[in-house]
Amino acid sequence: MSVTGDGGWYPLMLSADLEPGTAAGSTMLGRDLAVWRDGLGQAHVWDDRCPHRGMRLSLGFVREGALACLYHGWRFGADGRCVHIPAHPDLSPPGTIRAAPLRVAECWGLIWAAATDESGTLPEDDPALAAVPWVPVRSLRIEAPWQGVAGAIGLPEGELAAVLDRDVDGRVLAALLPVGEGACMLHLLAAEPAEVARLHDLADWGQDVRARAEERAGQVFLSGAVA
Repeated sequence: MSVTGDGGWYPLMLSADLEPGTAAGSTMLGRDLAVWRDGLGQAHVWDDRCPHRGMRLSLGFVREGALACLYHGWRFGADGRCVHIPAHPDLSPPGTIRAAPLRVAECWGLIWAAATDESGTLPEDDPALAAVPWVPVRSLRIEAPWQGVAGAIGLPEGELAAVLDRDVDGRVLAALLPVGEGACMLHLLAAEPAEVARLHDLADWGQDVRARAEERAGQVFLSGAVA
């Protein structure tokens, strides 16, 4: 899954971590995002900024199929348009007042967002992969560049996600979200059947990956500072 240029899709979070009627925050390439799920189960991804006063929408709450800002309670429908202003309940908000939605897709147990409107369809939308019941294991923030983490876990060059065949853990879906220049999120899922012990081992492996990646990143930083 390409991360070059402006045409990529990025794995924001595990689907299981976003329950219906809730909102959460994410960061993609330094861009703060609000991720929320309406009562029907549809996921939405917007820029994390209320158009009224700039409050983080990820701190808001879902009500009547809309995301409400925590600050003044302005509500925005699934298309991003403001649908209700509590201080002026009889006012029909103009269509120019709207949040900034991104394209969103949900597959393989992950919520994805497109970097731009021209991102096209989700890469490698393999029906065989979609048919696998992927069990969420955990997500970890790693304070290291995503490229080094990708190489350490064996992702193909230029891709953010791939299925890894590990002798101990079986089939593992590993996905990376570049958070910023020196940080990323690693999402891990296991293919069913997934015994509890195997899930624990996979979670431990993820922690080991994080420890080693952050140690290497620290060594590179120190060597650069000394030079």
